[in-house]
Amino acid sequence: MDIKMLILRVVLRSLMAIVIGCIIGSERARHSRAAGMRTHILVCLGACITSLTSVFAAEYLGSTGDITRLSAQVISGIGFLGVGMIIVKNNNIVTGLTTAAGVWTTAIIGIAVGYGFYIMAAIVTALLLVALIVVAQFEKKRKNVETMYVELDDLHKVNATLKRLEEKITVGFTCQVVAPKSAHPGNVGLSLLINGKTEINPDELCEIENVVFVAEG
Repeated sequence: MDIKMLILRVVLRSLMAIVIGCIIGSERARHSRAAGMRTHILVCLGACITSLTSVFAAEYLGSTGDITRLSAQVISGIGFLGVGMIIVKNNNIVTGLTTAAGVWTTAIIGIAVGYGFYIMAAIVTALLLVALIVVAQFEKKRKNVETMYVELDDLHKVNATLKRLEEKITVGFTCQVVAPKSAHPGNVGLSLLINGKTEINPDELCEIENVVFVAEG
């Protein structure tokens, strides 16, 4: 057993896993996502160690079993971590899907690094960053019009509420009164057709007086 080569292999592959996790995690941290740099580093490093353990068992311990079985458990097990990142808000808006998928992909990249498949790990890391950064910007540019549903608890306060909505939604919008989605008597629904590109936080609209519910679409 060449201990020096074993140590060198572990160090190099672990460092590469840390760098990849840091690169991917920094993009998520820039958007203040639940899983940032530390989470992605630990996921990638942990997956890498799993692969290295399988390689060690096969090459140095003489194991004749399937060395990929240990890594296969990482692919399925990382889903439990992803579930904790997916959040359904009280306005039925789901967030965290992209982050959860990114963490799952990061784990698989870590497995590839652990097995020494550096070329594939580097290419997929680059493609993942393209998907997270470039494609996200493309989606924002295409989304020129957004529809949002707002429900009020007082029919007589519609005009006053619209003025407050205009202060929050600075790009302008058109409004249509619709049937309320809730069964609460006295509520009124508003369908807003928002012009232009803007990032609107539904939670901020819910803070407006008489607004009880906000949802996309």
